[in-house]
Amino acid sequence: MDFTFDNNIPIYIQLLDYLKIYLISGVFKCGDKLPSVREFAVTFKVNPNTMQKALAELEEMNLIYTERTNGKYVTQDEKLIEKLKDEYAMTLAKSYFQGMKRIGLGKADSIKYLERIDK
Repeated sequence: MDFTFDNNIPIYIQLLDYLKIYLISGVFKCGDKLPSVREFAVTFKVNPNTMQKALAELEEMNLIYTERTNGKYVTQDEKLIEKLKDEYAMTLAKSYFQGMKRIGLGKADSIKYLERIDK
């Protein structure tokens, strides 16, 4: 998989976003053991220190935890993951509706466009 990073945003922040999406989409499930820092760094083609910084942020958010000799794991707290998913979905929805508002479309018209996607 090829990851593209935006030069205007710190890479660890972008890694954090990728990892959060992995958590809320179920790529990594509650209780799953995560790849090592080095494995992640190779996957994302980043410096291990940068990867460690992103993982430390996830740990600070209680989305992952470290077992001293066994590595890092996804939280067992399913409600926390669901809350994160809800917040992320709301951010995407707000962004969509704000974009549609900028081009002069209200909520009802914007929803019509969403409904047309599946047709």
